[in-house]
Amino acid sequence: MQFSKFVVLPLAALAITACESQAEQEADMAEDQMEMQAEQSAAESGNEEAALGMTEAQLIDADLVDADGNDLGDVEQVRRNAMGTVEGLVVELEGTERYVLVPMNDLVARPETDDDDDMDQDMNVQTTQSARQLAELPDAEMPAAM
Repeated sequence: MQFSKFVVLPLAALAITACESQAEQEADMAEDQMEMQAEQSAAESGNEEAALGMTEAQLIDADLVDADGNDLGDVEQVRRNAMGTVEGLVVELEGTERYVLVPMNDLVARPETDDDDDMDQDMNVQTTQSARQLAELPDAEMPAAM
């Protein structure tokens, strides 16, 4: 019965959504909204340097690494103060679903060590903090879910 194939797919999607708690759904929506805001902000700033000699788009594309180049997390958003100055980067810590705000005074730009693309040197952001110190930072404030 071919009709049942079309009914099962939407029901399976509903079942997966129903398994998530309200808190998980709200966290997913807040994460999606943060990503949309970050992409929009990066598009608006264009090729203008945001911080560390990098554009906002480059910062959002960067990994957070330690002095040895070990991946500590992914930059998800650039946070600015009321004056428009970058005050920190929201980072999703490696292996977790936690977001922390890493202050700019702990960061420097670092060329990516991946030799796959010699034509375009990608940049990462290096922190002076250890993975343990980053884990001890408070959770970053997330945008309210719509």
